[in-house]
Parts: sequence; C-alpha cells; structure tokens
Amino acid sequence: MTEKNILELLKNVDVQWKTLGEVAEFQRGQTITKKSATDGDIPVVAGGREPAYYHNESNRQGTIITVAGSGAYAGFVSYWTKPIFLSDAFSVEPDENLDVRYLYHWLLNQQERIYNLKQGSGIPHVYGKDLAKFEIPIPPLSVQKEIVQILDKMTEIVQELTAELTAELTLRQKQYSYYRDLLLSEDYLNKLSAELDNVGGANDKVEWTTLGEVGAVRMCKRILKNQTSNDGDVPFYKIGTFGKTPDAFISKELFGEYKERFSYPKVGDILISASGTIGRTVRFSGEDSYFQDSNIVWVEHDESKVTNDYLYYLYQVFKWKSQDGGTISRLYNRDLENQKLAIPSLKLQSKVVEILDKFQAMTEDVSGLLPEEIEQRQKQYTYYRDQLLSFSTAVNTDSSTHTHTHTHTHG
Repeated sequence: MTEKNILELLKNVDVQWKTLGEVAEFQRGQTITKKSATDGDIPVVAGGREPAYYHNESNRQGTIITVAGSGAYAGFVSYWTKPIFLSDAFSVEPDENLDVRYLYHWLLNQQERIYNLKQGSGIPHVYGKDLAKFEIPIPPLSVQKEIVQILDKMTEIVQELTAELTAELTLRQKQYSYYRDLLLSEDYLNKLSAELDNVGGANDKVEWTTLGEVGAVRMCKRILKNQTSNDGDVPFYKIGTFGKTPDAFISKELFGEYKERFSYPKVGDILISASGTIGRTVRFSGEDSYFQDSNIVWVEHDESKVTNDYLYYLYQVFKWKSQDGGTISRLYNRDLENQKLAIPSLKLQSKVVEILDKFQAMTEDVSGLLPEEIEQRQKQYTYYRDQLLSFSTAVNTDSSTHTHTHTHTHG
C-alpha cells in the first residue's frame, strides 16, 4: 500500500461524521473479583492490558471490542473473538452501518485521546459516556472493509515479524548458552589446553581452585537513606536498580570521600548481585557511581592469574550453592569464596573469551534488531492507519447527519 493507492481508495468518498454514541452501544461489565471468580479458562477483562484472571463462565460472546474501565491502563482498547467475562470494563458495540473491525482500528487511532479521558483523584476511570462524544468518520461499508483489509494485513506482517525474530533470538540464546557451557567445562578446557602451542608443561594445565584463593570479596561503604536524594551528582545503585536506571543519588563530596577511603571497583571489575536475583553481573565501566553495600559486590583479584573477561563468563555458568549444598536466596561472602572454578592459562582464557565474545555479539545483534525492526513496522502500520482514518473533509451544512464529502490532501 502506497500513498498513491490510499489517495485512489479515498478519492471522492462520501463520509458521514457521527458521534460514537449515535452508532454504537456501550455496555458496562459485571464486577467480579479474583476471590469470587471460579477457576476456568474464560478471560476476565477488567482494568489491565491482559486478562485480570480467569473464570468458568462468560457474559460476552462473539466479536467484541472492550475498553478498560479503571486502573493504570484505564482506556486500553482490546478486540476479542472468543468468549470473555466483562468485569471492570465496558464494551463498544457498533450498529449495522459500522464494521466492527473498522471501529477497532479507529479506536486504536484514538488511543491517546481515550487515555486522556481518565478522571478521578484516586483510581483513574474512563467512562463510556465520555467516549460516546467522539466523532467518527463513517465511509460506505465497502470502503470500511477495504481499509480493514489493508490494516489487518499490516498487523499480520508485524505479528509474523515479531514471531520470526523472537524465534531467531531464542535459537541464538540457546546456541550461545550451549557453547558457553561447553567451552567452560573441565573436559573441554583440558582439550583446548592440549591443542594450544607449547602444551605439556605444568603451567598449561587447567587448575581447579576457589574464588577465595583467587581474590577477596569487596563492597562499597554503606550509604544511609538520609545520605541519598532523588536527584544529584552521582548515581547510587541499589539492588532493585542494579543494571537499570538509578532512582537515588549521593553528593559528589560524599562520593569522593568514600571512594578515597573505602573499597571501590576498578574499571572492568565484574559487579555481582548478592540478593534478589543472585548472580546477575554488570561490568564496571568506571563512570562515577556507587553501589549498595553487601547487596552488590565484586572480587578484587590479580589479573595475572585470571582475567575479568574470563570471570564474566564463568559467573554466568556458576550454580550458586550454600555451604550445605542447598539453594540460596542471598549470596554471602563465604558462598563466593567457596565457589570452585577452573582456571586455564591466560592464553587459553583469552581464546575462550574471544569465542564467547563472538557468540554474545551475534545474540545481541538479534536482540537489538528485534525491537528496532518491530518498531519500524509498527510505525509503518500507524502511519498508514492515520492516512486511512484521518479523513480530510469539507462540511456539507445541508445535511443533518453531518455528511461530508471527502477530499484528501497531502502537504
């Protein structure tokens, strides 16, 4: 579909403009709570973008458009072709002059306006009576169906692309994990060691040791809550914002003092989450930042024995265990220190890192491509939806039904 095709499709189309309340009925759902719902497979449509929970009976069947009635996503538009239980939401059901799928695409085009209908000082609500005031362009049904055909095809393309790229990313991630685990296994490290030049000496053998024998666990000085602010000079990463966007800061003066007096990571050190989802890692870039004591730690070690790049991949395959062998919810210093690891020669460490860097780059390429490609296709769909549904009109004042003759212009 090109702009020229759109111009031809919409050329000289008579469009009626009516309020949504004139051409559609709004029906509120029947409130049901998770506690009162009976386990089943019928989606309960309420205030979210996904079903709130599931019930064992429906109160709406057939093709139906729903709008979330309250909560953070009040106003979110959904399209259903299977039975649902309509709860804290309302349905928008068009009359015979309005194609239901056309109405759905048009409502998507109005999604931001619908969100802006939210009202209430507590939990925000959206009401059908307010949406009913929106004016909708109504071309002949045959044109509505052509528009639907175009937009549905573009939706299908976006969905197919998403599925293909997601499958490709999943495959790459599995491939990467397989080769990472293989390369870092004792048998394979010994095999690679034997294949390198100058093999056979004691220094070329893979050595088993513990992290405690390699280095010492370090952490930043404790930061008190009253020493932080919502904005400031230096980001302070807590366990909840580790590897994400910081929501707390400390002063440059405090940072300078603590960095000078207490432990602080060097560029390249691998920071490890010691609580929450334990074992997550972030490579320290050297930018001014501070980290929550005991929850975010690192191992200070001699890189002439084991490199940070090699440790970065080892941390990904470690199965963190407590001293008694059980699963742990917190990583204590002793758990880190007792973790066993295989250390080959620096030459072999470099070889392993080189291979895994390539695999990781391939995975990241697809991972970066996924949202980028989908966003481009989504923008394309949105652009054509706007073109097809934003009718330029000249008002016919003689018509009581607000009939307008469409004259499409492009500037």
